[in-house]
Amino acid sequence: MNASKLIVAAAAMSMSAVTLAGGAHGGGHGASSGELGKASEASRTITVEMYDNYYEPEEITVEPGETVRFVVKNEGSLVHEFNIGTPSMHEGHQKEMMMMVEHGVIQGGKLNQDMMSMDMGNGKTMKHDDPNSVLLEPGQSKEVVWKFTEKGDIEFACNVPGHYESGMYGDVNFE
Repeated sequence: MNASKLIVAAAAMSMSAVTLAGGAHGGGHGASSGELGKASEASRTITVEMYDNYYEPEEITVEPGETVRFVVKNEGSLVHEFNIGTPSMHEGHQKEMMMMVEHGVIQGGKLNQDMMSMDMGNGKTMKHDDPNSVLLEPGQSKEVVWKFTEKGDIEFACNVPGHYESGMYGDVNFE
């Protein structure tokens, strides 16, 4: 195999690994951490405020099978995400979030809404419409209704590049 074919093969394998690790928007990055909940079944509402690189509260406690309505508010000056998932799911999703920055979707404190709908290949977009996640500009607020189906290693995190690494994640503890 000549050098150029080797490089193409290596690139294809690394892209496949990223795709497998990251899942696909719309496919739900939270599949193993629970499922979309029904607002009418929520046992309580938890307000989560996102500041620049931390959450308030920093951890939550739930019961297996509990449905929680989260009211998520971005009180910071940057775009932030609230995403419920396992640490490995967050790791995969961070690669997709890096693509959002590289393609100009996330611009510091602003989202380029037009770019979010752009086809990124294979019918994949950056709409960020998974049921376990919201991506908010400063001052925005949205809701996530999530059913924690079973105990697991689950956290909520901001996967905007650099935010998770600086400590913007919180634990989901089970009773």
